[in-house]
Amino acid sequence: MTQTPLADEPASGRTTRWGILAPGSIAESFAADLAVTPGAELVAVASRDAARAADFAARHGAQRSYGSYDELLAAPDIDVVYIASPHALHLEQATRALEAGKHVLCEKPLTLDRAGAEALIATARAHDRFLMEGMWMACNPVILDLRRRLAAGEFGAPRHLFAEFAFRVDAGPEHRLLDPALGGGALLDVGVYPLALAHLLLGEAIELRATGVFDRVDLDVAIAGRYPGGALASLAVGLTHHAPVAARISTERGWIEIDQFFAPTHFTFHGDGGEPVRFDPPQPLYGRGFGNEAAEVARCLHEGLRESPLVPHAQTLAILGQVDRLRAELRGEPA
Repeated sequence: MTQTPLADEPASGRTTRWGILAPGSIAESFAADLAVTPGAELVAVASRDAARAADFAARHGAQRSYGSYDELLAAPDIDVVYIASPHALHLEQATRALEAGKHVLCEKPLTLDRAGAEALIATARAHDRFLMEGMWMACNPVILDLRRRLAAGEFGAPRHLFAEFAFRVDAGPEHRLLDPALGGGALLDVGVYPLALAHLLLGEAIELRATGVFDRVDLDVAIAGRYPGGALASLAVGLTHHAPVAARISTERGWIEIDQFFAPTHFTFHGDGGEPVRFDPPQPLYGRGFGNEAAEVARCLHEGLRESPLVPHAQTLAILGQVDRLRAELRGEPA
């Protein structure tokens, strides 16, 4: 079996110089993890609000702050830009960064649909730049270890995956998660996580069916999936209720529990008739795991790669294509 490259191996002591575009809440988490990631340096942060950028830079130890995105993209001492803006802005901002000659790590979802992602990948190739979707779960050493063990048959063949990710959004229709113009909806915001988890652990879906509640955007969605080898998946996401973010994989020999599966710290195997066995990460977990994503970007850059084998372009396109088809099904439109 081919071993999956690890996302947390420092790249021979080299420094990767980062810029952060759009200092929102997800950028806060990323910057905090970047500070504990070997070989990572936060050079600058940019916001349309200069005071906000300066405050973020001061709190996270960035060397500089900018009141415009163009200033950051023009800076010659930034290797890669992390784009943390709302979903609907990803395509335009990542395109600008690539055209400015920067490598790009862009928060998930990479774009609002598969067509947008295809266009962005084409831009990255045209400018010979690295591009990766920020699916940090795929770079987490716990998930990587579980993938290897499942592929090796250590726990028996997987038969069913259950994964749920939901929370209640108490806001008006103008909120980014409830506004279709801003890329709202459960599938794009949290649905990509269980869909990606199933893709990582079971392979590319053979068939997916959805039912749910649709009111301007997809609010609650239940997904049934069929995967290679006869494995099945039951995935649930939502924006109207609270639920534990958890996953369980049933196999021929027992079951595996993964709490907080988008950023796990361990998984537990319950063998048939045996005591539960906890598996901690075999390699360092940098912060909550954003650092492992940053380390994977650095590894790829220092090896001259233009896409990551952990988050390949084909995987990003596959998941966004699934989201496109599921949303069309919920709307009653042709797939």
